[in-house]
Amino acid sequence: MSLIEIKVPDIGDFKEVEVIEILVKVGDTVKAEQSLITVESDKASMEIPSSHAGVVKELKIKLGDKVAEGSIVLMLEASASANTRSPATAVASTPATSSLTTPAPTSVAAAPEVKPAPVSLPASVDVPVQHGKSHASPSIRKFARELGVDLAQVQGSGPKGRVVLEDVQGFVKGVMRTGVSASPVTSGVSGGGMSLLPWPSLDFSKFGSTELLPLSRIKKISGPNLHRNWVMIPHVTQFEEADVTDLEEFRKQSNDALAKSGVKLTMLAFVIKASVAALKKFPAFNASLDAAGENLILKHYYHIGFAADTPNGLVVPVIKNADQKGIAEIAKEMAELSAQAREGKLKPADMQGASFTISSLGGIGGTAFTPIINAPEVAILGLSKSSIKPVWDGKQFLPKLMMPLSLSYDHRVIDGAMGARFAVYLAEVLADMRRTLL
Repeated sequence: MSLIEIKVPDIGDFKEVEVIEILVKVGDTVKAEQSLITVESDKASMEIPSSHAGVVKELKIKLGDKVAEGSIVLMLEASASANTRSPATAVASTPATSSLTTPAPTSVAAAPEVKPAPVSLPASVDVPVQHGKSHASPSIRKFARELGVDLAQVQGSGPKGRVVLEDVQGFVKGVMRTGVSASPVTSGVSGGGMSLLPWPSLDFSKFGSTELLPLSRIKKISGPNLHRNWVMIPHVTQFEEADVTDLEEFRKQSNDALAKSGVKLTMLAFVIKASVAALKKFPAFNASLDAAGENLILKHYYHIGFAADTPNGLVVPVIKNADQKGIAEIAKEMAELSAQAREGKLKPADMQGASFTISSLGGIGGTAFTPIINAPEVAILGLSKSSIKPVWDGKQFLPKLMMPLSLSYDHRVIDGAMGARFAVYLAEVLADMRRTLL
């Protein structure tokens, strides 16, 4: 028997994260790959697994501690027959945001930071004040900052007085009930403020039976990001249809030929490749605004995020360097990332760095929708269910498989003419992928 130090593995770009949950105690027998602790950044919560099997002898961390790669989590007594894996890999269990529900890259801010006036209760309302530093996770602190809430005035209901999401929400509701008028929310643009009415608070049980259903963790974390993106980015959505009749036939034939390889080509893989061609032709779509909103940062890499449906909600894995990969390679990587997403094993690095995002609802249905831009990106593409439609070719109507496209873009960066040209060009590429060779 020997004591082994179990350390925090590579957690991507995060230099320091907070321990929000300890999943084992001294004396517990753990298996290799079993989660030991949960840590949280402002983007995602991650479970740190054990690299060895054995018995927990000593915990080296406690709730609220800050840890980084190499920090010792616990001491484990491992037997010679214990299964091991190396190196250990952290897995993200609940990413913060996406185009719909996934985290946005943080290298560039899409617009100046919103700094609303702090929310405080009138003197007549008695609020327990926490002296010293409030105990809250990074995501809760970020949520409070976005609402202008001073956490020192919020009484925490979590373990050891930890402030949780419901505490912040309850505090804001308390402010609203007192009749305090909402403070103007500045947009970061000169003269562009807006005043919001208080959120309506009703006792719905007066009208009939009700049930309280807490939001999932991923929705609680992603909600503030989606709200910020919708409020701060002037969205315009351009709709188009692409004739994918020939492309769908080619896809089916290719899958027959690739049947033995185990690779299955999806329409989304072709759309990713076609989108790269459109991004190269219209580089403003593959860019971000700087923090001051005065310069456009053009990106010379093509990392395409795609929304993946999981039991816990939508997450957005990223295909890195899609311009350097073939359709089959993209399809294979998509399948692997989607499987990891469903199992909750995506690494933080798998969800970072996207320069353009695609949200496909074609497998579910619908004719069109307005996807929310994933800041600091400036555009997002939505795909809806393809259907057979009669298309006039100049002489007669022919049955064609048409795929609806919904392109949302940031009107500060992209004007209507450019948005329409991008959508039309993308539809032309999907109708004839040979255009990508030109």
